[in-house]
Amino acid sequence: MPMKEPVEPIVNDGLACPEVGGWAITKYKLISLYDKLFSTGMKDKWGKRVYIDLYAGAGYSRIRGKSNIVLGSPLLALSVPHSFDKYIFCEKDEELLSALKMRAQRIAPSADIAYVHGDCNSRVHDIAKEIPQGSKENTVLGLCFVDPFNLEGMRFNTLKTLSAHYLDFLCLLALYMDANRNYALYIDEQSSKVDDFLGTRSWRQRWPQEQMKGISFPRFLANELSEQMKTIGYIPPPFYTMKEVRSEEKNLPLYHLALFSRSTRAYDFWSEVQKYSTNQTKMFEA
Repeated sequence: MPMKEPVEPIVNDGLACPEVGGWAITKYKLISLYDKLFSTGMKDKWGKRVYIDLYAGAGYSRIRGKSNIVLGSPLLALSVPHSFDKYIFCEKDEELLSALKMRAQRIAPSADIAYVHGDCNSRVHDIAKEIPQGSKENTVLGLCFVDPFNLEGMRFNTLKTLSAHYLDFLCLLALYMDANRNYALYIDEQSSKVDDFLGTRSWRQRWPQEQMKGISFPRFLANELSEQMKTIGYIPPPFYTMKEVRSEEKNLPLYHLALFSRSTRAYDFWSEVQKYSTNQTKMFEA
């Protein structure tokens, strides 16, 4: 797989640039590699390829404690060798969305981009309307990246609504950073956060039995989500295929990056990405 190294560091353009932890480099590396495999591998097999980013951000991020700036997921998707036919970027922060628009225009002025301002869970039907309708003569395949700050940001019913279209989902699951840390709050009967994440309350009946087997809460939630995705036609991925992202400072688990697809070929791509990404971090440290 050919890789293109950036010639010069990314220069601060004065627009909004949120800080992220050093672990984000691993996340962006994996996303970029999968974007390239997906967009290139599918370009001759589908009429149109669509990229959707539900938490698009500003397009640039600064690594906390360092001066270097990295490209965020929307600009990585806009930079693939074989461009997607359409991009849909959703962001609720107006300042970040404005910065993203200017940066996207600068690096990909001819790209077909739809911007949706607001929370993706509230605006999901508007996002869905932007996805081209497929047909036998003009097939449409989409890749949707879901990168919330916490478990609450990703709701199963949002994914279910979008799954009316033929989409793969690449999801950041805040299983340790949020769910494990706030365990006592999340299992409270008055809390609906896990219910919304999984799209069901029935997990509450299964959790005590799984806990007695020694299954951790993060792994339980990941398995439950896989089973829920199965109900809407997705091949449930095993837990070991969900890439663990750890903190730089203490090497503690933070998130899992999970792919959900209806196609075994997508999981082959994801396996290739995880194998290939091991020594490719420096390409993102511009």
